Amino acid sequence: QVQLVESGGGLVQAGGSLRLSCAASGLTFSTYTMAWFRQAPGKEREFVAGITWSTGRTYYTDSVRGRFTISRDNAKNTVYLQMNSLKPEDTAVYYCAAHNLGLGSLHAGSYDYWGQGTQVVVSS
Repeated sequence: QVQLVESGGGLVQAGGSLRLSCAASGLTFSTYTMAWFRQAPGKEREFVAGITWSTGRTYYTDSVRGRFTISRDNAKNTVYLQMNSLKPEDTAVYYCAAHNLGLGSLHAGSYDYWGQGTQVVVSS
């Protein structure tokens, strides 16, 4: 049974930082491209950042590039999202997703497994 469990969300002031973690189990983590998506109230789920399984190439949506950093530790079956210089518009539920042998898709429909999400609230 595949499980993705996010942690690290919370309430932070604008300009602050948070580090999200996603621990994976029940899959061969090293063969999965991992990504973070987010969904704000009343909005569609959107891609935030991803890291490929093969080369560790990272890719970001424009609104977070330079502020967020995605990384992975295959030994710990964990993917991270370091979020710096947070803005109120970053407020959302953040989801971890996994795509077997993925090439780096930005589309939620490409991903095979999802976590339950962790809430991030950035106050102004």
